Order: sequence, then C-alpha cells, then structure tokens
Amino acid sequence: SINAARIKHNDSIKILNNKNRFADLSGDHKLTFNGDGAKMNGIISMKKVGQDEYEVTSNTKSGSNFLKIEGIIKKISEKHLNFEGKISQKIAGSTYSRNKKTTFFDEGKGNFWRLQDKINGDGFVDYIDIYK
Repeated sequence: SINAARIKHNDSIKILNNKNRFADLSGDHKLTFNGDGAKMNGIISMKKVGQDEYEVTSNTKSGSNFLKIEGIIKKISEKHLNFEGKISQKIAGSTYSRNKKTTFFDEGKGNFWRLQDKINGDGFVDYIDIYK
C-alpha cells in the first residue's frame, strides 16, 4: 500500500538523519580535572541521542572535592565538542557552577578535548579534559 511505502521511505530518511558524520563517541571516556591544587580522575558517559549528539553524565569525587557534569554534547568537528548543560564543582570548599553553552576543544596538547570556559568563580584556571 501507499502508506506502507511512505512509512518505509520516512524510516529510511530518519535513519540517515541520525547517522553520525563523525566517529561515534558512545560509551565511557576518561575525564580529568586539574585546578586550584586539586586533581581528579573519573569517567564521563556518553549516550547517543541524535546525529553526532550525546547525553553526557559524570560524577567524579576525590575526598570532599567533586565534579559533576550533566548535559548534551554535539560533536561539530574532530576538534570541537559543543556542550550545553551544567558543570558543578566543589574544590577546596569552594563551589562553582557553569551553566552557559561552552566548548570542549582539542588544543593539540594530547588525546583529549579541553573545556574552554576555564576560569572558575575564584578566578583560578580549571583544566577539565575529556579523553578520546
């Protein structure tokens, strides 16, 4: 029938629209935090939700320090991951949250993307890296 043919055609378009342009990032990736005298290693989980788009979560702790990431990452090039969501941290008793759109960028310093919104609420530089 015409409806069955239309459904099949629409489904094939939907599959193509969800196909990644870049390598699939689904799964767990190493995450590191280095800043203000604190270092943490953890995992960030990426779940594919669309074309080159991933729901990301991480809850990294070390003693009383923590780093929590929740949001959406869209891979727009091999070097750029656009992030929209919330990054919360508590380091040496000081809490800070990032809520604006930002980018993780491969600066060519290793096999990772580095958060570009590096300055925390106390004016110190935080290095938050997602490994490939």
